[in-house]
Amino acid sequence: MPTDLEQIRTIQSQTLAVIAQVTANPKPGYTLDGQKVSWDEYLARLRDTVDWCERKLAGHEPFEIHSRGIT
Repeated sequence: MPTDLEQIRTIQSQTLAVIAQVTANPKPGYTLDGQKVSWDEYLARLRDTVDWCERKLAGHEPFEIHSRGIT
């Protein structure tokens, strides 16, 4: 079973692939039977998902803290 980090990386990768498809063939928004379809909103939500993944992954990256004592 994949770890949480592996799943987040997979979600990010899949979302980026969908963004590439949506932006390669942009479509106009439309209304069908009273339901509004907005590709701009869909693209914004996809970008929000990528941002969420980046924040989660950044929280698990190794980091260093440099400090200096004063005497």
